[in-house]
Order: sequence, then structure tokens, then C-alpha cells
Amino acid sequence: MTGKVNEAVQRTLDDLVAQGREIGVQVCAWLGEEQIVDCWAGLADADTGAPVDGDTLFNVFSVSKAVTATALHMQVERGLVEYDAPVADYWPDFAQAGKGDVTVRHVLSHVSGVLRMPPDVTPELMTNWDWMCSRIAEMPGVYPAGSRSSYQSMTFGWLVGEVVRRTDPKRRPFGQFIREEIAQPLGATDLWMGIPAEVEPRIAKLDDVAVYVAPDGNMMREAQPLIVDLMPDPFERPYVRRACIPAVGGIFNARSEARFWAMLANGGQLNGVRLLSEERVASFAAPRPHFEDADPVFFGMKVPIGWAGFWLGGAEAPPVSSPRNMRALCHPGMGGSIGWADPDLKLAVAFCHNRMFDTIDIAEDSRTIIGDVIRGAL
Repeated sequence: MTGKVNEAVQRTLDDLVAQGREIGVQVCAWLGEEQIVDCWAGLADADTGAPVDGDTLFNVFSVSKAVTATALHMQVERGLVEYDAPVADYWPDFAQAGKGDVTVRHVLSHVSGVLRMPPDVTPELMTNWDWMCSRIAEMPGVYPAGSRSSYQSMTFGWLVGEVVRRTDPKRRPFGQFIREEIAQPLGATDLWMGIPAEVEPRIAKLDDVAVYVAPDGNMMREAQPLIVDLMPDPFERPYVRRACIPAVGGIFNARSEARFWAMLANGGQLNGVRLLSEERVASFAAPRPHFEDADPVFFGMKVPIGWAGFWLGGAEAPPVSSPRNMRALCHPGMGGSIGWADPDLKLAVAFCHNRMFDTIDIAEDSRTIIGDVIRGAL
């Protein structure tokens, strides 16, 4: 069975590359406690002709948020954080500018109203953890806490990460926490929130010719200013790659990312390593308040986010159509990356690639095509 699924995915990836719909791509999948897919195709760098292999690393952008949210859930599991406590209980400076009533749950649910990046941000300043946290703490929210969906495109990472850092008894930098508490225990050796220099040659070169760039004058540009937009520049700059930018800066490969999603698909544990309780993971598929809101950051679209910081799969349109199950936990990333965990099938899939695209058509969506191929082969 495993060989049949792997062969079907490999054929599909080869076809997608041959058709020009992908440049370089990796897919890894687990069923229960077993890895069933480990495939790749195409080029890591279209300019040099360097091929993708199983160790190639990819920018996954907002897929990072799922790992970041999990770190916070682990702190709740350990009794160090409470979901309904104000963020300021753990980070007193955050109460400035009327944000004292913003709770941890508001942040996880993307209803905190604290979506705006500092207007004076630059790529260099974005990599300075203390500067970012200080500026976010000083600024007022755009909307009252809990009043509406307002996607924290970039601020999510510092909001969550600083609570984790301040409640960590060892006070580790957030990237180190991810490494030591999530990546290493799961054997996910290439789940990076800030890379070491030695892995940089393995990162695939991004191609953004097929991705939509929002113009000025909308809420997305306040949440994700053009100067730090989720594009090859600035995210291929070496100093940005080395920084921990936990909402959007993850650099993963499919093998390591799939282990993370397999942990969730198996109720919080993988191969004897438990990070979260089964009951807690089961609760993550519940929708948040304001689930049906039109989100101003997402151009008035409904964003299918659960209360716990994960997107819920199964909608009839990309980016979250690939799991085909509304109980699945997932997170898409800018340009078409995605990872997901289906608790009913105990199926986990990671999709990493370097041809950034936008589509609303399932028939054109590589992620959904791959999900259908895996389920069909099973």
C-alpha cells in the first residue's frame, strides 16, 4: 500500500513539473505512525538547474503559525499560561494603548485587533525581536479585542512567541524553544525558525511570478507592509533567514513538517513522543467566534480559522480544500505552501514548493490535487 501511494504522488509531481505548474516541489505524508509518502520533483533553483531532493528546504511562510500556536498550547498544557488570561498578565508592557483586555485566546483566534505592523518597520528592524515586541506593545489595536476577525498576518508570531518566551522557565529565545521542545523531540531536524548558516545552501529559490501583491490603501498593507511583504525580497536576504520571525519566517522541508502534522493527526503524539493531550488536540477543530466574519485583512473574505490558531480544512476552494474534511487542522502559507492533519484518517500531509501562486480554482490547485491523489491511492 505504501509503495502504491508513493508512486502515485511521484507521478503526479513529475506531471505538475512537466506542465510548468510547479518548479520544485516536495510532498511527505504520514498515515498513523508510518511515513507513506516521501517524494520530490523539479528544480530548487531554475537559474542554476540545481534539482530538488529530499533535503531541500523551502520558505513556508504562514504554515509557520501552526508550529508557533502549538508552542503556546504546550505552555497551557504545562500550566504556565491560561487561554482566557490577558496577554498583559505575562507581558505587562502589552497593556499600553488600551490593550489590557486582549486575551491569549483573542490572539490565537485572530480577533485581538492587534494586526498592524509598526509603520516604521524595515526588514532589518523586523529581525530585531526586542524592537518588534516593544513597538507592538506601544501601539493600539485597530479593533476592540474580541470584536471581529482581523487576521494577524505578521504580528501573530511576536504576540504568541513573546508570551511563550516570558513563561518559559528557561527564558529561551523563541526559535530555540521551537527547536528544543518541538522539532528535536519529533525528529523534525529541518523545522527552522531562524536557520543556522550551514543549511542556507539547501534553501530553494523562490519564484513569485504567479502571486498576487496587494496594492497600497487596504488593511492588508497595514498588517503586511510592502517593505516586509512575503516575497523573495526580503525573505531571501541572509539576515532575514537567520532571524526568528515566527508567523511567516519558517524554513522547513516536507519530511520534517510532515512529522509535525503527524503528531497532530495522531492526537498530540508521534512514535511515543507526546507534546499535547489528545483532548486538547481534539478541541482545536472547533470554530472561533466571528467564524463567519468578512476579514478586512483578507480583502473582505471569510477566513476559516478555528479558535486555536489553525485553519479548518474542507472548504470548497483553495487554499484549504486539500484535506476535504472540515475537522482537519491545516495552515496555508503565502504562495501555496500548506500542511494539514486529518484526525479521522490519521493522515498528515506537508506540501512545500518554490513556485508561488494564487488560485481559487480547485482544478488548478496543486495542493488539492495531491490530497486527492493520496486519498485515492489509499
